Amino acid sequence: METRDLILIEHFCANHEIEFSFIDSLHQFGLIEVIIHDDNKYMHQEQLNEVEKMMRMHYELDINMEGIDVISHLLKRMNSLQKELIETQNKLRLYEH
Repeated sequence: METRDLILIEHFCANHEIEFSFIDSLHQFGLIEVIIHDDNKYMHQEQLNEVEKMMRMHYELDINMEGIDVISHLLKRMNSLQKELIETQNKLRLYEH
């Protein structure tokens, strides 16, 4: 398995000075995907921004996992609706001319 695009969770936690249990909780809530390879746990590099946002919510704003789950779901839904709105506006522009 290629680990080039993966981040070793142990290193991530050490660099950010957070407990592994936080990342494990994110995984248990289905907020991130954890890959196990050679007895090491990794996360995809693409998840980095989302994990850092969730870290700020938890450590700086003192939001619990349930709150992070709700906020994450609402943000994804909002982004989806914004994309849908843009698509609809683009279709309407076709009929304006």
